[in-house]
Amino acid sequence: MKAILALEDGRYFEGESFGASATHTGEICFNTSMTGYQEVLTDPSYRGQMVAMTYPLIGNYGVNSLDMESSQPHVRGFIIEELCQTPSNWRSEESLDAYLKRWNIPGIQGIDTRALTKHLRTLGAMRAVITSEVSSVAEAVKLAKESPSMEGSDYVKEVTTKDIYRWDATDSESRRWDIPNPSQGTIGGDEGYFHPLGKAKYRVVAYDFGIKRNILRCLRQSGFEVQVVPATTKAEEVLALKPDGVFLSNGPGDPAALDYIHEEIRKLVPHQPIFAICLGHQILGHAFGGKTFKLKFGHRGGNQPVKDLRSGKISITSQNHGFAVDAESLPSNVEVTHINLNDGTVEGLRHKEWPVFSVQYHPEAAPGPNDASYFFTEFANLIEASR
Repeated sequence: MKAILALEDGRYFEGESFGASATHTGEICFNTSMTGYQEVLTDPSYRGQMVAMTYPLIGNYGVNSLDMESSQPHVRGFIIEELCQTPSNWRSEESLDAYLKRWNIPGIQGIDTRALTKHLRTLGAMRAVITSEVSSVAEAVKLAKESPSMEGSDYVKEVTTKDIYRWDATDSESRRWDIPNPSQGTIGGDEGYFHPLGKAKYRVVAYDFGIKRNILRCLRQSGFEVQVVPATTKAEEVLALKPDGVFLSNGPGDPAALDYIHEEIRKLVPHQPIFAICLGHQILGHAFGGKTFKLKFGHRGGNQPVKDLRSGKISITSQNHGFAVDAESLPSNVEVTHINLNDGTVEGLRHKEWPVFSVQYHPEAAPGPNDASYFFTEFANLIEASR
């Protein structure tokens, strides 16, 4: 079945429909990761967006439930060059095509994703539509132009938990997993080998702005007992839980539109050790009194170079964001600790007086790279030093 991808500036691509036969709009962006498409699909940070993968062949290892970052996909549409019709991984539970059909998400394949990516890099992220129901290009472009803008949007309310809950109370979902290797003494059934978890040493409250499951797994693996709370939770309610620290998660949308969250985090900053990533990092910037701005085409993929200004060390990082903290807007008691080597934007912050720090990228990256995984240990050390 024919499908159309139309952008608000009038550029369009014709290809073949896969997934659901539907018409969806959203901000279009591209991701440069070579693998991890199902983590991309289920990352709540992509709420309101449609994603183009720059790697040409997608779907070759199918979809499985263990690698999902949330309970459902959040993208509005999926754009690829070629769909693999015969997934061959032993962990596969269904095909990518069947998975998108089940969740009513349209996809388009057979288009020149290189040309699309160059167009977005040149002109910037924009609104778009994927449709297999509208045959007129002019009508499709009109739909894209009429769709909501990402700037000013609050998608956090759509993805946050409605209730407070404890993550992995039975210590079964956070165990590290390996393929069994008898030569190294690991054995396991068909599901693989799960490493036992150590005892939790610290209690943290995690704000759910669209939190990924692997963040929760990494927190538990690093010795944290995690209580997850809705994005609308008041600072007083968090302090009443008497945590050892507070974690601010990733999430979708425009950080500047979240005044109701900035206010509560501002109240917590003097009282709790805080670690924040991605949207949480941007929210923390606003809580400090700073501002954020929209990037031309964002940072999305597993190959973003970041420099630690304190040590000079360079890390390759996984990122997914379309906004950044404005360094010039920050007060003098907040230090920029990391920068992106591609464009010089802020990738890390630290408060000079209080035990509070953040990074723009993803230390829990799955699948990889793992250069930044040490931040969870750094959070534990910060809490220990603050006791």
